Amino acid sequence: MSGFLAVVRRDLRLALRQGSDSMMVVTFFVLTVVLFPFGIGPEPGILERVAAGVLWVTALLASMLSLDRLFQTDYEDGSLDLITRSPQPLSVLVLGKVAAHWLTTGLPLLAAAPLLAVLLNMNADGFGVLVVAFALGTPTLSLIGAVGAALVLGARRGGVLLSLLVLPLYIPVLVFGVSAVDAAIMDLPFKAQLLILGGFLLGAAALCPWATAAALRQAVE
Repeated sequence: MSGFLAVVRRDLRLALRQGSDSMMVVTFFVLTVVLFPFGIGPEPGILERVAAGVLWVTALLASMLSLDRLFQTDYEDGSLDLITRSPQPLSVLVLGKVAAHWLTTGLPLLAAAPLLAVLLNMNADGFGVLVVAFALGTPTLSLIGAVGAALVLGARRGGVLLSLLVLPLYIPVLVFGVSAVDAAIMDLPFKAQLLILGGFLLGAAALCPWATAAALRQAVE
């Protein structure tokens, strides 16, 4: 745990010192959601029907904005060489970097989602499930995105490749996240969708750090 916490503290300090990545993600999320009522009209019924999908799709795209910087800075300044040669398990250090990424990007999205749901006239019955689904889904997005970020490390046009790699893997999280909120709004059972999102998170937490560590070693070599 000492290596995990050290990486989290280091990346949080760097994120707070720079601040641009986190601010860019939240700004994109807010502005994109705000634009939807202008594009599809202010009709409350229409906004209510599309609210869950708009929030999830926008959060998914916003979470990708800072993924290409997850390991790129460490790769460029040589820190990644030291991290991969650390006596600590590399998968644990990767998990620390993913946790810091979620705290600086996913957590702000989680905090902003209920406020934007009000703007989209979402039914109040879906607010609690929306927060829980975001809490389960956004860490999964960060874990999957870390694998993609490691695979394209050092590649030209890595941002485009990263999008092509991770977007298909994000679809299950998107489907069950939207389904859970819609089920809650329609007063239908939603526990199964949340359990599936939890299963995705547990599976990603077990597999993605190992896959990311293998990709990072390959990139350094």
